[in-house]
Amino acid sequence: MGGSKRITMKDVAREAGVAPGTVSRVVNGIPVGKSYQRSVEKAIEKLDYHINRQAQALRSNQNNFVEVILPNLYNPFYSTLADCLGRELTRHSQQMLMCLTRGDPDLEQACMLLPQQQPVNGVICLTDHSDLRIPNDIPIVSIDRLLGPGIPCITSDDYSGGYLAAQKLMNNGCKSLAFLRAGSSLPNETDKRWGGFMYACTDAGVSFESMCVHEDAFSSEFEDFLRAHLHDGHLDFDGLFCATVLLAHQIRNILLRMKLSVPQDVQIIGYGGVKCFSGQEFCCSTIVRPVEEMAQLCVDLILQTSPKLFSCSFQLPVYYAFGGTTNQ
Repeated sequence: MGGSKRITMKDVAREAGVAPGTVSRVVNGIPVGKSYQRSVEKAIEKLDYHINRQAQALRSNQNNFVEVILPNLYNPFYSTLADCLGRELTRHSQQMLMCLTRGDPDLEQACMLLPQQQPVNGVICLTDHSDLRIPNDIPIVSIDRLLGPGIPCITSDDYSGGYLAAQKLMNNGCKSLAFLRAGSSLPNETDKRWGGFMYACTDAGVSFESMCVHEDAFSSEFEDFLRAHLHDGHLDFDGLFCATVLLAHQIRNILLRMKLSVPQDVQIIGYGGVKCFSGQEFCCSTIVRPVEEMAQLCVDLILQTSPKLFSCSFQLPVYYAFGGTTNQ
């Protein structure tokens, strides 16, 4: 039985001297006579037979796949989210079918309609476009963007996060702040980070500015913005709130090229809560999103493991954590 031939139940039945139905009962945990059980198990071990669960699922019109749609995995929040979703799905005996869209609207649409060709138990998506055609016969959960009536949206409390970031910078002694964001131009829940930041600054009477650009072309634009505010080696801002941890890292590198020290000259707070190389330290001072809880809620909604969950928006709390880019 060597070579490239795939071992089948018929091969196992022939080796064990039993009917194929007996092999099927054994591999599916259905009781048979002890002598038959031993014969089948010996044949399985000898032939190194493995059950093709995917083919089995297709034949029975069942599956254990959940599609996850993300823009990319180089953004540390997306990669952390993917890891958390993968572990949570595995805990529920589900497999993750990953689709990366790179923000391409046509690719996003194709991924959203993939369940019409590939059976899945549901779709968990973080998309850049709100005018997608959505399948109406499969559970869908959206992250950070409202896709339509009846589709749950999972997000963090972005407004409170923006307010908390501004408040922390001011408590650390910052007198002039700026909000920096690179992202989609379409409305989404993350826009509320700016609203919370602006309200906190206005309420405290602290001066602030903002710089928002499209995510595809932001690095040089932010450097131009910061250099325009550099006078005699001093930046007009002593506190920066970056809408993502990825942007906070890039802004820190820009400031270092400008011969400015972080946090001595400028303090930075990011948003996301990503840790360095899966360690215990945050890669920057940050507003922490509860990514594990978000992933758990997404999977619970898709699989309806909790009867108390229903279609609506879910806003999870955030908190501040020190990561070396602020005084404390």
